[in-house]
Amino acid sequence: MNTNFKFLNTFIIQGIIAFLFLIFLLNLILGSVSIPFPEVLKILAGKGTNVIWTNIVLRTRLPQTIVATGAGMALGVAGLMMQTLFRNSLAGPSTLGISSGSSLGVALVVLIARKAWLTTIYRMGFWGDTLVVVASFTGALFVLGLILYFSRKIGGSLSVLIMGVMIGYLSNSLVGILKYYSFEKDVHNYVLWGLGSFGRLPLERALPFGFITISVSFLCLFLSKPLDLIALGENYARNLGLNIQRSRNAIILVAGLLTAFVTAFCGPVVFIGMAIPHLAKLVSGTSNHFRLILNTCFIGGATALLCNLAARLPGIEGELPINSITAFVGAPVVISVIWKRRKENLMDR
Repeated sequence: MNTNFKFLNTFIIQGIIAFLFLIFLLNLILGSVSIPFPEVLKILAGKGTNVIWTNIVLRTRLPQTIVATGAGMALGVAGLMMQTLFRNSLAGPSTLGISSGSSLGVALVVLIARKAWLTTIYRMGFWGDTLVVVASFTGALFVLGLILYFSRKIGGSLSVLIMGVMIGYLSNSLVGILKYYSFEKDVHNYVLWGLGSFGRLPLERALPFGFITISVSFLCLFLSKPLDLIALGENYARNLGLNIQRSRNAIILVAGLLTAFVTAFCGPVVFIGMAIPHLAKLVSGTSNHFRLILNTCFIGGATALLCNLAARLPGIEGELPINSITAFVGAPVVISVIWKRRKENLMDR
């Protein structure tokens, strides 16, 4: 029976990897303009004959596809580490307020640009876009630094979690004040940024983004053993020789940097980091974090690509906000987790 289960589990994982490659190709083929698969292969090989199709693939779809893959993997792994560290199935990449810090950084430059420089940030072209990314990343790193400071000073995962949530609320309150005193057009631009998008990077910036996010996501495999021990309980892990403080800081740092990096370039993409770990656990059938991280990478990339494809399906004018799509995918997963926990609590009584 155990052998049959392992075979079934391996078959499912192979199917997920195959689906990841399939949905990657579909992101290049489908859209408001459908491009034949052979022509897509020619374009990728540098032998495309249709200029319009070549521009669509290389300037729009390929960058979006690369960014979606990397963002899905990074957010999924960050969410898995947060759920394990805080022993909370509803934790996610934004739990510690890092996304809120990133949003505050963007709000500071987007909402005060007209008063400071007498122009909107998006009229500054390349420099405006760069300033938004830098502000987002700076805000996220500032909050991450505060979290690491509190982790070192007060210790205890629950205390760190509460501090992160409170910092997130403070950041959101400051954003609300800035919005109240800002021009309507600037608020509109900020809201559009907050809806999230995988299509903000050209190919020359999408390639390094994909390389960094995918590489770091797989490098998180080196944290699998500390995560396995922490999942058993901090006291048990400490008795086995694990340095809890150092491991906690390393996990928070890596998860925070992944979240900050994705948020800086894609906006605060919600639900993927919260829902993907549960799908990975369901498929994996194990608590071994080496396999969980691997499966989370593949499922996270595939899910983000599926959401990106749904946001620009044929028949949809323009593109839907990516957060609207991720909510449809992630919310049912989170609801099912709450429902399952409720049933388990009733059975224990």
